[in-house]
Amino acid sequence: LSGQRAFLSPFPRPRCLAAAAPAGKAKLTHPGKAILAGESSNCPHMTKKKSQLDTENTGILEGFFHGVGEIVRQQGLRGSYQGLTATVLKQGSNQAIRFFVVTSLKNWYKGDDPNREMKPLVTDLFGAIAGAASVFGNTPLDVIKTRMQGLEAHKYKSTVDCAVKILRYEGLAAFYKGTVPRLGRVCLDVAIVFIIYEEVVKVLNAVWKMD
Repeated sequence: LSGQRAFLSPFPRPRCLAAAAPAGKAKLTHPGKAILAGESSNCPHMTKKKSQLDTENTGILEGFFHGVGEIVRQQGLRGSYQGLTATVLKQGSNQAIRFFVVTSLKNWYKGDDPNREMKPLVTDLFGAIAGAASVFGNTPLDVIKTRMQGLEAHKYKSTVDCAVKILRYEGLAAFYKGTVPRLGRVCLDVAIVFIIYEEVVKVLNAVWKMD
């Protein structure tokens, strides 16, 4: 409307395919993309978690598609989205933290030379650091998500209720259960992912040039 100031987004439109632009400072990833990525992954996470928690090997869940069918049959469609809020927060914060840390480290590494080459070993190190940051940053969310999607998920009315009960009955330390094994897996995982990511983006930027 006339007389009103136009809204200006604080996030610039990307001029390259991804944060690994070949020239200039790397741009931070839009946090909204990370949140949407987390939301879309909830159903597969739910089925995986139920299968993994079938510790007695009862055969109740025999694979992904059978698992989804059984969850929907027993709990309705809503059952496949159990722990959705916790999953969105966990997955979204994962990517937001990792890309923020890697992009910040890349900007520091390149300094005044935006064309300085990112060697795979450096990318690997930055990826591992970003993975560690995401583990320490959102393991509490991972614990809540796991409880919400576990075999005893019926104990919790909501994500907030789950968090409150963990804090009340198990203490603050319970939010960081499994940190060490997760740290080892995630650091290696993220390091490999960012090496591949950087190399793929270089190829795409060479083939698909953007103004």
